[in-house]
Amino acid sequence: MSGAASISLVRFIIIYLLLLIVIAIMKKSKINQTKLLFVASIRMTLQLVIAGFILTYIFKHPHPVFTVLYLASMITFAIHRVLSRNKELNTNFKIVIGFSLAFSGLGIVAYFVMAVVNQSIFNPQYTIPLSGMIVGNAMTGVNLGVKTFLESISAEKPRIEALINFGAKPKDILLPFVNQSLETALLPTLNNMVGMGIVSLPGMMTGQILSGTMPTTAILYQISIMIAICTVVCLSVFGSLYLGYRTLYNERNQFL
Repeated sequence: MSGAASISLVRFIIIYLLLLIVIAIMKKSKINQTKLLFVASIRMTLQLVIAGFILTYIFKHPHPVFTVLYLASMITFAIHRVLSRNKELNTNFKIVIGFSLAFSGLGIVAYFVMAVVNQSIFNPQYTIPLSGMIVGNAMTGVNLGVKTFLESISAEKPRIEALINFGAKPKDILLPFVNQSLETALLPTLNNMVGMGIVSLPGMMTGQILSGTMPTTAILYQISIMIAICTVVCLSVFGSLYLGYRTLYNERNQFL
């Protein structure tokens, strides 16, 4: 099998014509997000181009420091994205989210690279792209879980206040919301796993096949990464919510 076919700059540019379809549908549906689509497309392009140059340099000049710095910046940005979307959280809740994302993400990455792939954690060829998939999905999962948790509490505020007046403990009130939010955060990953291989050929597997990797090897990698993603989403959301919700009340069972 040969490597992936090269794409010329001119042929690459024509992919942006597809966005005209999206804009047309947005206009017809009266969705006022054209500016966001434009900004998102430009940011995605610039960020990936910059990342491409950085990764090219790192792969040509591999050094543990470069891998650690890239991984640290990835974790930092993921935490920032989650916290910037949930500014109303108290400081302790934010700290819990940060530690949950960092420890679950780094832990699963280290396990995957060293135990499954049998490579050094400082090998940028494996650690950086695998970290991107694992940490990126953890960030999305935590975002979804925390968002669901906060929206559920807000929607049920009158009922929560009534339960408090009847003497219910905050733990008993909040725990069902935590469980529901964890389930909501896990569902997209579980649904992807159910349809994988029949409905869709996932990105990692497709990329490896395009680069010339045998499909059997690509399948083993894809199965492994999906299990790792499912685990990191579960761990990061579980840690964020099950430890975070306790920061909403004090030792006297009073809501803060």
